[in-house]
Amino acid sequence: MKPASWKEAWLASPGPQTKKDYIIVFIKAFCMGIADIIPGVSGGTIAFITGIYESLLNAVSSINRRALSAALKFDFKSALSILHIRFILPVGIGIVSAILLLSNLMNYLMKEHTILTWSAFFGLIAASIIVIFRELDNHWAPKNLISIVVGIIFGYAMVSLIPVETPSEWWFIYLCGVIGITAMILPGLSGSFLLLILGKYEYITGAIKNVTKFIDFWDNLQILLIFVCGTATGLLGFSNILNWFLKHHRSATMAFLTGILIGSMKKVWPWKEVLESVVIRGKTRVIKEVNIFPAEMTNEVIFAFILIILCFVAVLYLDKVREKKA
Repeated sequence: MKPASWKEAWLASPGPQTKKDYIIVFIKAFCMGIADIIPGVSGGTIAFITGIYESLLNAVSSINRRALSAALKFDFKSALSILHIRFILPVGIGIVSAILLLSNLMNYLMKEHTILTWSAFFGLIAASIIVIFRELDNHWAPKNLISIVVGIIFGYAMVSLIPVETPSEWWFIYLCGVIGITAMILPGLSGSFLLLILGKYEYITGAIKNVTKFIDFWDNLQILLIFVCGTATGLLGFSNILNWFLKHHRSATMAFLTGILIGSMKKVWPWKEVLESVVIRGKTRVIKEVNIFPAEMTNEVIFAFILIILCFVAVLYLDKVREKKA
């Protein structure tokens, strides 16, 4: 049934119902934006641990054949009612706001207070893993445990890969777009990190920089258009695949995603020793590193452990509050 008015189309679109709901979704998306600023941390991780992951996948999946068909027929009211625009808008605004407002602050914290920043993320994600595990249906079932183990192996392997030399043909740029956006959808994996592994981080970011400066404009624009086509394909295709698994094999899929979070904790451990790095346009990018335990209990190390504990306890406390309200 076609909506009779724009208001009816807007209300037909799934999403927040009240101003409070909009604010909550905005705050969660804002946190996703903060995570996207941090190299090696995925916005998908924050979406997963804040409970909007499935809504996010559903929203992306709403950009489907029905919505496009209605738009091509100039039936924009029907297209609007199909799209999860009431969810997409606060999420998009939240992510963009965080990137615009806090990029400089997060870059400062990562440079000047690296260990403390990673400590906060480590405590938050570690506690969130426990919360998510508790919410799994029959979480000690063998099927779920196997899914968690597979997820751990996958997540650990992905954050342990070493960057390689790769071709620059159009098909590989397209593939990088697919893989990069797929990583951003999966919790625990960073799209920029995988681009670095695929040897195309400098290539893609360089194309963006050159386009804005009108250097070899058409060549670089072509590279970006191919990459964007890849990201669009990956976003729409992979979100539908994940949606299907969540609808038909929810518990095992959630267990697998939890396993990815556990496996990727290696990347979030605050203390590391850099074995190999490369300078990309004046910025040092780590190629190979190993986790270490702090050799001395300095004031910074003590404060870092306190921060891990505080963030860990805060998440568990907030979950207890949520359970009492439910």
